[in-house]
Amino acid sequence: MIKRFIVICITIIGSAAFAQQGTSSPYSFYGIGSLKFKGTVENQSMGGIGVYLDSIHFNLKNPASYAGNPLKGPYFNGESRPVKFTVAGTMTNTTLKSNSGDAKTNNAIFDYLAVSVPMGKFGVGFGLLPFTSVGYKLDLINDDNVLENRFNGEGGLNRVFAGVGYQITEKLSVGMDINYNFGNIQNNALEVEYSNGQVVQYQTVEFNRSDLSGLNLNFGLSYKTMITDKLELSTTATFAPGSKLNSDNVRSFSTVTLDATTLETSSTSNTIDVDLEAQNLKNTKLTLPSTLSLGVGVGDPKSWFVGTEYTYQTASDFSNPVFPNLPSNYENSSKIAVGGFYIPDYNAFSGYFKRAVYRAGFNFSNTGLVIKDESIKEFGMSFGLGLPVGNRNLFSNANLGLEFGKRGTTNKNLIQENFISFNVSLSLNSRWFEQRKYN
Repeated sequence: MIKRFIVICITIIGSAAFAQQGTSSPYSFYGIGSLKFKGTVENQSMGGIGVYLDSIHFNLKNPASYAGNPLKGPYFNGESRPVKFTVAGTMTNTTLKSNSGDAKTNNAIFDYLAVSVPMGKFGVGFGLLPFTSVGYKLDLINDDNVLENRFNGEGGLNRVFAGVGYQITEKLSVGMDINYNFGNIQNNALEVEYSNGQVVQYQTVEFNRSDLSGLNLNFGLSYKTMITDKLELSTTATFAPGSKLNSDNVRSFSTVTLDATTLETSSTSNTIDVDLEAQNLKNTKLTLPSTLSLGVGVGDPKSWFVGTEYTYQTASDFSNPVFPNLPSNYENSSKIAVGGFYIPDYNAFSGYFKRAVYRAGFNFSNTGLVIKDESIKEFGMSFGLGLPVGNRNLFSNANLGLEFGKRGTTNKNLIQENFISFNVSLSLNSRWFEQRKYN
């Protein structure tokens, strides 16, 4: 029954991966959209920290996690780590608050699908995830409550990754991911024209589309050591160098009919394509900033853990010559996250919830986006529960996560987002390479 449930979940989530809009954030108007990648549900439930690495959970943030020590305990006889599968999705409810009123939106999105396979001191991992998401509908209204501009956008950037990890010593592991980023961003811009105070029936709308693709790397390191008989120190570092995305761009102008009452578009005609080649904008490159993360934590791996992680990104290096977004600019961004977990008794023979993993954490970040001289900041608080499923000797989990957060501000007529996200994932382990003891 569990296997059938797993297959159904993977099929549904996988088939819907690119058929959904993962955000309604007005801040996805800027750059290449809102960042969707926050690690696994286990990471997100601990405030977003990726400093904890073990042999039974996937860690999307650090490729050093693909390597590791053999499993210890009476069930494993020093054999290799299990093959790890993980798949997840998120539902988000957002309240958009401005000085003029509130609005509510709901979104659901596929989060990731990934597999990690042990190979002695090596380990490999590969998978698929949405990296950024674009989805907005913005109306610019002047002080006289008159609509001046309307902007619509959708799309985002997806990522396919493959990586390898290597265990240098019992305490030290390193790894590297190669990421192929691909996707598109589409937007429409309408400047509403009036005559004698009335909406002109025929308007002009600008359409833009950018098809994006490119590679980038992510390097990871993990060092763990026992500092007492039961207390383990964990430290991690990851670094993604700056890279370029290729952008193939299209721009056109069309005549649209605008309903004078609803101000909605009812028809489109007379489309004219812009010669971007003459403006050197047909094929451009976007700069993706470099990212550095440092983490440290301490705990009893089979009972509890608490850690913190600091992330710094050179977001001021971001550039997009096709969409300059004049009211905005970028500054270097940073994020601090704190979180951990608690397991009452991982090896309990009775009491199901004694073997459950209880997680919690919080984070605070400066996103790097600056609009009207206001730095856009974000705060989140998260909680999670890891429920054991399947063969108890393999420590598979169904993970549930809940995050409450706030992004942006209402200063200078901007929008504040208050969101609640519900995450669910399956973290499944299997033994492909178990050695037979008897013929």
